[in-house]
Amino acid sequence: MSPESEADLPAEAALPGTLPEALFAELVAFRRDLHMHPELGNQEFRTTAAIKERLEKAGLAPRVLPSGTGLVCDIGRDVGVDMDGYGEEPDDLVGDAPGDAAGASVGDGPGGPAQGILALRADIDALPIPDTKSECPYRSTVPDRAHACGHDVHTTVVLGTGLVLADLHRQGLLPRPVRLVFQPAEEVLPGGAAEAIKAGVLDGVARIVAVHCDPRVDAGMIGLRQGAITSACDRLEVSLDGPGGHSARPHLTTDLVTAVARVVTDVPALVGRRVDTRAGLAVTWGRIESGHAPNVIPQHAELSGTVRCLDINAWRHAPDIVVAAIDEVANLHKAKSEINYVRGVPPVVNEPGATELLREAMVARRGEDSVESTEQSLGGEDFSWYLEHVPGAMARLGVRTPGERTLRDLHQGDFDADESAIRVGVELFTAAALLHAAGR
Repeated sequence: MSPESEADLPAEAALPGTLPEALFAELVAFRRDLHMHPELGNQEFRTTAAIKERLEKAGLAPRVLPSGTGLVCDIGRDVGVDMDGYGEEPDDLVGDAPGDAAGASVGDGPGGPAQGILALRADIDALPIPDTKSECPYRSTVPDRAHACGHDVHTTVVLGTGLVLADLHRQGLLPRPVRLVFQPAEEVLPGGAAEAIKAGVLDGVARIVAVHCDPRVDAGMIGLRQGAITSACDRLEVSLDGPGGHSARPHLTTDLVTAVARVVTDVPALVGRRVDTRAGLAVTWGRIESGHAPNVIPQHAELSGTVRCLDINAWRHAPDIVVAAIDEVANLHKAKSEINYVRGVPPVVNEPGATELLREAMVARRGEDSVESTEQSLGGEDFSWYLEHVPGAMARLGVRTPGERTLRDLHQGDFDADESAIRVGVELFTAAALLHAAGR
């Protein structure tokens, strides 16, 4: 870090960007409004409009993504993001090629992360499940739709951060620009991140960070991990066909129910023996459909599930391994197989410098005891696509009320978050923006 950068950085004890009580109350109300009106991926029109209106009220100029949902908003200067996907990279913000930003280390000279834009990403979509919270004044008003993964919290955190940073910029306290990315369709494989990247949201960006709600971590805390913090996740759809018949004469048929049962049990076992077990390549089935009567062997069966993998290199070979295993088991039972392997997302791999930035930011706000180590999750997250282009990191944002014994897990209809986590997230991100601008 240069002496000039050090001079720009306030003492940690006086780091600006704390959240005023009035704004915190407004953000809680904003989050509750989103929670009551969840929208699925690529349908987040009301959500997009609400974010846009509040940013514009603060004097900012958000731009809606080409899909019609999701936004990008720059604070500090116009960095030339072209929403047709042809962004301009200012020479003084990043290196000559995308690889310069992605490969730079923390604190290096022009072209390194401290010289480029820090992006803060939020996902804005909800899940197609019912909200089962019985006595909650802000439960979902939309049947079979719920913010059961905390995206309403993520959105509110980035919105609040943008409002605080805009105020710091007006005071001359934001040395470098920051970009807010409100991304649609995270829950829709392969995720809305890929389309956002095509639209230019990473143009000029040297580093990107995000948070994800974690109901296993107390509010007031974050969980961090260098390296892979989530897993790859793909979707698998399989059809099996063969001549059916009377259940009294299975020898004259392709016993399709037995065939599909063996695919369910044997394929995961085969896959687990064809890669290094440390790669954590796992096939898990979620749906099986076959037959209509107890005495009729069906002619058609369907099953679907997910393929998850801890290791990015093993993930790259997963389609060949899984498809071969399915074909082998199906052929053994003389069933014809048709396989649709849908590529999802690679693991989120936290870059060390960006992870350290988040750690320093949290320590500056809440002290050393506010950061805990976290394990790699088998969940998938399309934030990983951004990290294929620029370095970055995701933190787990604690949303469990301290002392609460009931676990409200993600993707469950009764999920909720301790709203004090909104304050924690805003102050984490504002500190990260200031530290990044100062060369950390």
